[in-house]
Amino acid sequence: MTQPSTITSRFLSHPNQLGVVAVGFNGGQCKKGVEAAPMALIESGLLTQLSEDLDYEVHHDSKVHYYENDIPAEDPDHRGMKKPRAVSAVTEKLSSQVYDYAKDGKFVLTLGGDHSIAIGTVSGTAKAIRERLGREMAVIWVDAHADINIPETSESGNIHGMPMAFLTRLAREDKKDIFGWMQDEHIVSTQKLVYIGLRDVDRGEKKLLRENGIKAFSMHDIDRHGIGRVVEMALAHIGNDTPIHLSFDVDALDPQWAPSTGTPVRGGLTLREGDFICEAVHETGNLIAMDLVEVNPSLESKGASETIRAGCSLVRSALGDTLL
Repeated sequence: MTQPSTITSRFLSHPNQLGVVAVGFNGGQCKKGVEAAPMALIESGLLTQLSEDLDYEVHHDSKVHYYENDIPAEDPDHRGMKKPRAVSAVTEKLSSQVYDYAKDGKFVLTLGGDHSIAIGTVSGTAKAIRERLGREMAVIWVDAHADINIPETSESGNIHGMPMAFLTRLAREDKKDIFGWMQDEHIVSTQKLVYIGLRDVDRGEKKLLRENGIKAFSMHDIDRHGIGRVVEMALAHIGNDTPIHLSFDVDALDPQWAPSTGTPVRGGLTLREGDFICEAVHETGNLIAMDLVEVNPSLESKGASETIRAGCSLVRSALGDTLL
């Protein structure tokens, strides 16, 4: 029997309460199937494991949100972005849903969906932390990709490759129906952003990372230093007294461990390295929210169940599951 976490949370007033938002949204990229991930994760028993094994009081409205009524009928490209109004409308609604849990001091777990949803999740927790504690929040972004393209440098136009650009204000858009809802309280400082696991970074993104002094650890750094030292350096950069939002794209894992994802890249993290990141961030006592994104159950039928199991393992590790 797994035991509840013994780590004391610094920034959650209700650390044993878990607000869950299931987001069945695929509009930030072009492949169908990722919208089925939240239901697949839940049906695999994830929420039951969190409540029964890890002793969380789970708050979930028992539905997967597809936001059909929020998605506009007309959505032409803008600045090269595909489906910009749909992504804006969905992330605005999601930001509010996450905020409602976070403002009460609950841990927020969001099950995606593609990584464009982080515009909503990160903005919602950032706003709540500013209002509740008067603090800045840090983001640890575990991903094969930096997802910090500005619209003009994106080769695909898919917004799942742009969320950190909008969240750091490196990309701005003032049109009311295209991210015009984002305010300063939703934003993350470039100095409070850390990447782990990068290995497929666009040229324009590399330039942005260097010019803005954003801390990023690639697979090269992990090969050189080992995952333990890399996580130590990442946490040291953030500082020991900062709330952390962990946004985990399952494609950070090597396709050997997570084959069913939309943009797999060979040479990634092992499942143990992914679990270790989550365990180590949990052990700080500073973790306040987590996203798990880009599981696509429809891709490669043989690997779907394996990818879902990997996703569940990552979430459990971030919420206090331990080997001993």
